[in-house]
Amino acid sequence: MVTTLLITVFITGYIAIAFEHAIKLNKAASALIIGVLCWTIYILQSNTVEVVGEELLHHLGEISSILFFLLGAMTIVELIDSHDGFDVITQKINTTSKSKLLLIITVISFFLSALLDNLTTAIVMTSLSSKILSEKEDKLWFAGMIVIAANAGGAWSPLGDVTTTMLWIGGQITALNIMKQLILPSIAVCAIPALIIAYRFKGQQFQQNIKNTSTTKEKKDGKTILFAGVGFLLFVPVFKTLTHLPPFMGMMLALGFMWIITTIIHKDKDDNVLEKFSVARALQKIDSTSILFFMGILLAVSALQSFGLLKQLAGVLTNTLRNDYLIGTALGLLSAIVDNVPLVAASQGMYSLSTYPTDHPFWEFLALTTGTGGSAIIIGSAAGVAVMGIEQINFMWYLKKISWLAIIGFVAGIIVFMLQKSFVH
Repeated sequence: MVTTLLITVFITGYIAIAFEHAIKLNKAASALIIGVLCWTIYILQSNTVEVVGEELLHHLGEISSILFFLLGAMTIVELIDSHDGFDVITQKINTTSKSKLLLIITVISFFLSALLDNLTTAIVMTSLSSKILSEKEDKLWFAGMIVIAANAGGAWSPLGDVTTTMLWIGGQITALNIMKQLILPSIAVCAIPALIIAYRFKGQQFQQNIKNTSTTKEKKDGKTILFAGVGFLLFVPVFKTLTHLPPFMGMMLALGFMWIITTIIHKDKDDNVLEKFSVARALQKIDSTSILFFMGILLAVSALQSFGLLKQLAGVLTNTLRNDYLIGTALGLLSAIVDNVPLVAASQGMYSLSTYPTDHPFWEFLALTTGTGGSAIIIGSAAGVAVMGIEQINFMWYLKKISWLAIIGFVAGIIVFMLQKSFVH
């Protein structure tokens, strides 16, 4: 009875999250409600209230470390954007060939996503391509490729995708190993769709219409913030390796240093200007609803884990599919329909480190499939949802034009990963 009730609450919440636009209710609200309800049901049926309370606080510690990490990263990226730091990249693009531009945008999206995160990269690069291109159809094709590239770029980096970050913070993977193991498969996921779309644009030209109105001083400040921000983000994995402290500690340190730099840069300016470029303003502008969504969904998943439901599901998957690659592929394809954050959180609860130790191929494969599988459907990833909003992409247009390319890339990445493992072993 309790098991059925828990599953019903979780699935109902999930449906509300999936159809947030239809029911006009932000997914953060649905996530928070199911997160609290799942723990309420769990504690009410328990004979040991104190034990459940301790379990909740234990899970909350892990969840908070992810949330504070994301909060710091999003604030640093917002600081770079508010100082027009990303314009340093756009000014270097001087081609008039659509094919070349697509490949340039794809490469930048892929590597920028690994440094920042796929959601931010998708927003920045879609806005950039929208400024450069004038035809609506071209913008849609570019936006579709940016989603694939951003998700592929995020999968191989502990900073690039929230699911890879979760696996890194959870101790399932280490930073250097995941980069080494997934860089080639991630390139395959991205390169094949890019080459196919670039061929479609072969011989086509466009006219650039970018105008930069920034002063010399503003350009210099933008460069300073860009290089400082990216440098500090790269410093976070190094800090974790050297100190063995959780990654969010390095991110908080990075944010503190960024705060000092912005204060020094703007110390002689008017209060209005100072307030516009401050860390406090950046904190106001970040997507705080995403933070609350992650909190709610991770709370719900942790309740299912503590109740023992995820272990049962792991047993069903293992007994039915009987193969790590099949399980990982199934979860990856499922991430196109269901948000990949709870999927990975559920997997962390389903499979212990005693079953699959740190840097086991299962975790690497899971990072690849859940990180890139969401590209198959426009609403299957945070990057896709953001791009859909910016360019007003029709769900069915993406399904007809981009989905098959994303699936080809997804399969190519899996094949490269398996070949890589067979050659190494």
